[in-house]
Amino acid sequence: MRVLIVEDEPDLAEALRDGLRLEAIAADVAGDGDTALELLGVNAYDIALLDRDIPGPSGDEVAKHIVAGGSGMPILMLTAADRIDDLASGFGLGADDYLTKPFELRELVLRLRALDRRRAHHRPPVHEIGGLRLDPFRREVYRDGRYVALTRKQFAVLEVLVAARGGVVSAEELLERAWDENADPFTNAVRITVSALRKRLGEPWLIATVPGVGYRIDTGPGDIDTGPGGEGERRG
Repeated sequence: MRVLIVEDEPDLAEALRDGLRLEAIAADVAGDGDTALELLGVNAYDIALLDRDIPGPSGDEVAKHIVAGGSGMPILMLTAADRIDDLASGFGLGADDYLTKPFELRELVLRLRALDRRRAHHRPPVHEIGGLRLDPFRREVYRDGRYVALTRKQFAVLEVLVAARGGVVSAEELLERAWDENADPFTNAVRITVSALRKRLGEPWLIATVPGVGYRIDTGPGDIDTGPGGEGERRG
């Protein structure tokens, strides 16, 4: 999951971003409405975490922009006001949920995951592919009935690969979806994480490397034979 945090209080924005990262939720920060609109124009986000009272275009204007775009991106509004009129006007703009400051990070995470499940209601809540069973709600992974313990980052990468249903996912896309905009595009974090993930899942290797393209879940024999080191060869 990738979230856009629109919050003009630097300390709060940084705390939210760091806290979400610990929960394997990638997060970018915009401190004003103009930056928020710019990021929305170049990045794909799953949820917008939106403070209404921000410099530049207001949070309300950013919300209108998101709704008008037709992406269906959920909006969770943050505000210091808890009056019914304020709540009503926020929902009227298209907000899907509301959180009044101050709040606990755990509650925010629960609300974000609930919104993400609602957004993806057309997908089954539990993903199964190639003997792999991934439950995004319980954050559990099973391989042929065997529980596989993963780190948060490994789970985030696997979740993106599984969602592709056997399609190839580039290293750049994995970096974008499982990390955030501050990730070094030249880092080898993706390769290292995928390699460790392969070893956790065990043999036969489930994650295939498509040389020069990216990675995919190998659902059956015949395409690519790849080991834990990340290199693959096409089988003939």
